[in-house]
This record gives sequence, C-alpha cells and structure tokens, in this order.
Amino acid sequence: MVQLNDFILSIGKREYVPIILGGMGVDVSVPELALAVAGQNGIGHITDAMITATVDKHFHTHYVLDKLNQYRSLIGAHDNKQSIHFDLDALGEAVRLFVGKTMEAKKDAGAIFINVMEKLTMSDPHETLQVRMRSAMDAGIDGITLSAGLHLGSLDLIKDHPRFRDVKLGIIVSSARALNVFIRRAMRVDRMPDYIVVEGPMAGGHLGFPLNWSDFSLKDIMQDVLQMLKQNDRNIPVIAAGGVFTGSDAVELMQQGAAGVQVATRFAVTKESGLPYKVKQEFFRASEEDVVVNMISPTGYPMRMLRNSPAIGSGPMPQCEAFGYMLDGGGKCSYLDAYIHEAETGERPVHVDEVTCLCTQMNSYKIWTCGHNVYRLKDTTNRLPDGGYQLPTAAQVFADYQFSTDGKVSLPPLEV
Repeated sequence: MVQLNDFILSIGKREYVPIILGGMGVDVSVPELALAVAGQNGIGHITDAMITATVDKHFHTHYVLDKLNQYRSLIGAHDNKQSIHFDLDALGEAVRLFVGKTMEAKKDAGAIFINVMEKLTMSDPHETLQVRMRSAMDAGIDGITLSAGLHLGSLDLIKDHPRFRDVKLGIIVSSARALNVFIRRAMRVDRMPDYIVVEGPMAGGHLGFPLNWSDFSLKDIMQDVLQMLKQNDRNIPVIAAGGVFTGSDAVELMQQGAAGVQVATRFAVTKESGLPYKVKQEFFRASEEDVVVNMISPTGYPMRMLRNSPAIGSGPMPQCEAFGYMLDGGGKCSYLDAYIHEAETGERPVHVDEVTCLCTQMNSYKIWTCGHNVYRLKDTTNRLPDGGYQLPTAAQVFADYQFSTDGKVSLPPLEV
C-alpha cells in the first residue's frame, strides 16, 4: 500500500521526507524537537514568538528583566503604554543566539525553519519584524515561514539582505485569495515564495477563519490554491496543514496534489516538546467536547484550545513592561483595555472573560492550544499503570507518519 515515505518533498535543490513540524509557540517547538524532526530528513520549525523570554529560559540571559527594569515606572492599571519599546539591538541579539545555537546543533540531514508571526506587533510592528527576520538570516536559518498575517510588506523589509535569495521563504495562507494578494506584492521585489503552507480549519492555535470555521475544508482550499498556481504557471510546492493526524491522511493529500504536510499536535506531546508534562497529559485525556474555538486572543483571530485552559476567564495584570508583544504602534492592546475596564469596577480579583493576556498566559503555558484532533491522541500511545500516558519520541511519531497505512497508528514500544 502507498506510504508517505513513497513521496519526496523538493524545495529548491533539496529533497526531504514530506513531513514538516509546525511552529508551535511559545517555546513548544523547542530546538530539541525541531532538530529531532530535521534528523529524520524532515523540516523542523522553531518559532520566534516571545523570543526574548524564550532565550532567557534556554540560555539564562535577562532580556525580559532588563526591559522590565527600564519601564518599571509604567507598571499599573493604566493604558498609557505608548513609550514602551523593545531594544532592537537586544532583540536581534536574542534571535541570533537562539537561531545560531540551533543551527550549530543541526547535522546535514533535514532543515530548520523559523515561524515568524506578523501579528506580534511588539509596539513597533515593522521595525521588530524586520529585526527578527534579518537576525534569523544572519544566524544561518534554512528557511522563514511567514505566519499570522498577510505579510504584504515583509519581503520589502529583507530584500537587501545578502541571503534574500538564498534562504527559503514560505507563507501560511488559508485561502487562494490571500495567497494571490501576497504574490502580487512579492512580484514587486521579484521574489516568489519557495513553498506555500495551506492551513485548514482543523489546525491548532490561531486560525485564519471566522467562527464558522467548520464551513471550510482543507482539501477544497488546497485545490483552489493549486488551481490558481496552475493558471498562473507557478510551480511552487504546496504544503497541507491542519488536521493531518495519520500517515494515511497525509497520503490522501499528497495524491490530491500536496507536496508535503505540516503537522503539530501529535508532536506536541512527544518527549522533546517544550510543553510541560502535566499539559501533555491534559492533551491525552481530552475528549472532542473539550476542544473549543474562541475569540479570547487579542490578535483578533479565533483560536483553538482546550476549554479547561487556565487562561480562560482569568485576569492577570498586564505585563507590558516585561513583555508587550501584543502592543500596537500606539501602545494599545485589547486585553490591556479590557483589564482596565474591569479593574475600574473595584472588584478583586479581576476576571476578564472576553479576552486574555496572550503574553503572560502563553509564557506560563496556560493557554492549551491544540488541533481539533487532539482527542485522538490517547489512541496513539500506551496507558501507564499510574493512569498517565506514555510520551512517544519525535522519531517514533515521525516514523508513524512516514510508514503507516490504512489509517492506522502504531503505538510506541511499551516502556517498563
């Protein structure tokens, strides 16, 4: 029977097993996980979401503390955060450290890409985005995947970088229309994307769909994208993402024209994943009814997560002085506004139901984002005597995608 291993993903002059690890933040797609996938000749994503906080955890630096100390006088429940900015030199240094150390550990097989979100506005949307991308290129990243936004000006920010035509550049879209807009802008700098990730409505985390997400289909969107590329005589690999739970799912998409698949949820519970052990067990225990799509993200995008995520309905004081990744160019954030409104009622503790402090909660692993099929994870591993679930390795999950057939999942060898 046909296996995913029967296919090859070609991006530029390189050939890979057609499995890409999705970029999971904050600090879930850790270097160890991305490197494990790359080691199987796949493509592993790291992410620069909340990069200074992530680097502090990994390398015992103090970027967050330095920023907090610089703006300590602004702490409090007021909305004037306009003067809070990231030190661009420190931001670039953090990205180069994180990416550089990851690339130093990479062997010849596979590739390491970095997921870069446009919606991390960081008070200075264009300046911080430019520093993040250029610094990753400086540090030798193999590829940059543009996510969470249309990225209409992103290529202009790096067009004069020496690696602009060397590094692989991709874009995540959820419609052919969005891709068409991006390509029209890419034509201005004569730089087409090297790959396109088509993300369907079953994906985890932020979605590129309205709340009627179930009305959309990955397969239909992928066909729209493939048809648009064909009509314009563009030969760009299309990667299918969102709800690809088994190797058979992947094979079906490959047979329909995909060049590869991007997967995340099954890798989120591997030993190498950055998720805390207790959260991984919550993923395994989840039922389909536990999975919700809500609007609590201050980005304005719907977001899929487990309904028992501790962040839902909580009201921590905004930590813009230390973090501030969601502040727009005017120093505003929808959570900041909501918190101030609730705090003015005088009730303690503060509860904010409609939106959450994405920075604080993601950094503390209190937003349990997941793909829709998270409830199927319990069928992919062994139940342990203590009632918990065995964590598979990234290599075991990768091999299951690579070689499984008939919609089946192979359980990892039971650990004793």
